[in-house]
Amino acid sequence: MVVNPGEITTVAPVDGTAQVLAEVLAGVVKTAQVHLDSHFFDDLGANSLVMAQFCARVRKRDDLPQVSMRDVYGHPTIRGLATALAEEPATGPAPARPAEPPPPPGSTARYVLCGVLQFLVFAAYCFGAGVATAEGYSWISGADGLLHVYLRSLVFGGALFLALCTLPVVAKWVLVGRWKETEFPVWSLAYLRFWLVKALLQASPMVLFTGNPLYVLYLRALGARIGPGVTVLSHSMPVCTDLLTVGAGTVIRKDALLLGYRAHAGRIRTGPVTLGRDVFVGEKTVLDIGTSIGDGGQLGHSSALYDGAAVPAGERWHGSPARPTDVDHIRVPATGCGSARRAGYALAALLQTLLVYVPLGIGGVFLVMDLVPALDPLLDPNAKELASAAFYAEALALSLALFTGFVVLGLVTVTVLPRLLNLTLTADRVYPLYGFHYSVQRAIARMTNIRFFKWLCGDSSYIVPYLRSIGYDLSKVEQTGSNFGTEVAHETPYLATVGSGTMVADGLSILNAEYSSTSFRLSRVTIGGRNFLGNHIAYPVGGRTGDNCLLATKVLVPLDGELREGVGLLGSPPFEIPRTVERDTRFDHFREGDELRRRLAAKNGSNARTMALFLFLRWLHWCLLTLLGFAAVDLHGGRSALGGVLIGAYLMAGLAVTVGYWALVERAITRFRPLQPRLCSIYDPYFWWHERLWKVPDHHLVVFNGTPFKSLVWRLLGVRIGRRVFDDGCYLTERTLVAIGSDTTLGHHSKVQAHSQEDGTFKSDHIVIGDGCTLGTGALVHYGVVMGDGAVLGADAFLMKGEEIPAGAYWGGNPAVARA
Repeated sequence: MVVNPGEITTVAPVDGTAQVLAEVLAGVVKTAQVHLDSHFFDDLGANSLVMAQFCARVRKRDDLPQVSMRDVYGHPTIRGLATALAEEPATGPAPARPAEPPPPPGSTARYVLCGVLQFLVFAAYCFGAGVATAEGYSWISGADGLLHVYLRSLVFGGALFLALCTLPVVAKWVLVGRWKETEFPVWSLAYLRFWLVKALLQASPMVLFTGNPLYVLYLRALGARIGPGVTVLSHSMPVCTDLLTVGAGTVIRKDALLLGYRAHAGRIRTGPVTLGRDVFVGEKTVLDIGTSIGDGGQLGHSSALYDGAAVPAGERWHGSPARPTDVDHIRVPATGCGSARRAGYALAALLQTLLVYVPLGIGGVFLVMDLVPALDPLLDPNAKELASAAFYAEALALSLALFTGFVVLGLVTVTVLPRLLNLTLTADRVYPLYGFHYSVQRAIARMTNIRFFKWLCGDSSYIVPYLRSIGYDLSKVEQTGSNFGTEVAHETPYLATVGSGTMVADGLSILNAEYSSTSFRLSRVTIGGRNFLGNHIAYPVGGRTGDNCLLATKVLVPLDGELREGVGLLGSPPFEIPRTVERDTRFDHFREGDELRRRLAAKNGSNARTMALFLFLRWLHWCLLTLLGFAAVDLHGGRSALGGVLIGAYLMAGLAVTVGYWALVERAITRFRPLQPRLCSIYDPYFWWHERLWKVPDHHLVVFNGTPFKSLVWRLLGVRIGRRVFDDGCYLTERTLVAIGSDTTLGHHSKVQAHSQEDGTFKSDHIVIGDGCTLGTGALVHYGVVMGDGAVLGADAFLMKGEEIPAGAYWGGNPAVARA
């Protein structure tokens, strides 16, 4: 090779680095030698897990530059990688911040005391609710005739609704006053006040009014500075509301997180989030404390602002961390939507709730209990039949009738009523907000996004006919047995098209509604054929992906550039990766011809048995709660003073029964043994067994967020968890594959996922999170990961499979890398 004399000083170091990198990679892939021009994926058969291990080994060597997965995918040969790394100092990112020691151990005494006080607060809330319910039922039961029942239900239900909405506001102003920028340790008295306000806000029925001008008024009552004409669609209510500033005409899409606080290293830090006028905040976004967006600025979907980032006025940013882009996310023309329209819509929604939904719900329950003769022996407090067999037989029959009615009526509701409502909407037509068509669209979204049936049918062939029944266009389905997971969301199912052979993991949100501050438009979203979509993806109208694409977990779906086909996309903003690697094709012979038909039939049979099993388990849970309720009535014995106490005790006992019941179910499925790492086909019987774990309900665990009891529940479910762990709302998928160290902080809406599924291949492995670690808000940790003591994973970060974070290091971004 002829070398220009002027380049000698550059080539020699590159070749030296390349040789060392090749030696490291040879050790990872277990081969004697790696050629400098061998392609990592095509020639060496490596995959993302292997290359993550390679990156981890490189980071441990002082004589080599840092390597990230983005570098590996961008330069998939040793020579190309070494050349790129040699050029990086002049143009590359700032060096990573120095390692920090793990936070000092917390106080066990304070931890226990906080838990005791939280339990007493919860008990007082339950008993208060019990007394109110008992008194209200007693008053309604004295009504004479349907009209009086309705009127008393209206008064009682309205008072209860207003009390539940007002209590968080009063508690916030009494306990906290105005939120200020501050910092305090978890488990302290300051934290207890913070937790109480947060818990009451999350229990407020006003959360049901997101997307309504009433919700904006409620946030103002809590201290938020919000201008006119603001539309908030996110169900995640801000906690430190005084620190939230939103300018006029701003749009905040659903699943956006603007909490006003951050949990970090065992402490709560509060701080401002500032949005100017006419700002757009996309779906599945995170705005950490200290961030801002100037007037007319935009933050795209699947993006995040943190570390004090600020979007200048008029600029559009996207990505995690966010950076400038030319993409305009407001594509809907404005329409007339003045203050009178917003006020009228808010008033109509409030009156509809108070005059229709609340009294019909409360009065309807009373009339059923009062008029159904079969309930008389169960509801007679003087019957004293708790020891009789007839009592249990009647309770079993009642719970079965209620459960069956719920399933049948629910299925009819989600498949028929939304179709009738959809006749009033026209695709690609611009409608003003807060009118008839807006109400119809919101009603369709609520009904067709009911979780129960997706939970029941997901991860099986039976999800396909269900999605078709609610309006999805699935073209000619190539049945795989795992076409969709259990969590698929949409704005309207009637404008969602998914191509043949496509497989979708959990967390897909189809954004087929576009919003401005005054208008909205429904348009078709088309996802191409033979795609695989990972977890937690927001797919918007106009997404620039076609057929045969791999969309990795938490990827930002591009809205500009050429149509991507036959490639994989990873990260936010996205970059190209191989569509498939050798490890993911080793089971392809199971997906063809007679072998596929045989294994698919076996999987369908297994999934059908799983669905039947969990329908039975759900009914049995209902039955236990029904028996518990009627037992409380029997113990009441006509003594009015005990009514409220027994109802409060029922609420607490019902939660305890629910936790214990589903924990027992999950441990029984695993045969009371920990899971082991696995690599197999989705047509392997092991995978069918593993899928049952994903059916175990766990939404009740949110009650324990921010309390010491969450760690107790995780231990009950098999997690190896240390002492004084602060869990602000983390979700763990495979509990027995996860180990979490003491004094670790798990941020709100974070996720620790010890498995992955790509096309027809399933993989799982251990996850180890050391002592004193922090997972930021919305962060996701994949399988095979090790976090050293005191390591920090930033907000919205995606820590890819196989990565190793050194002790005390700070990583962030999607995919996560060491950050300054």
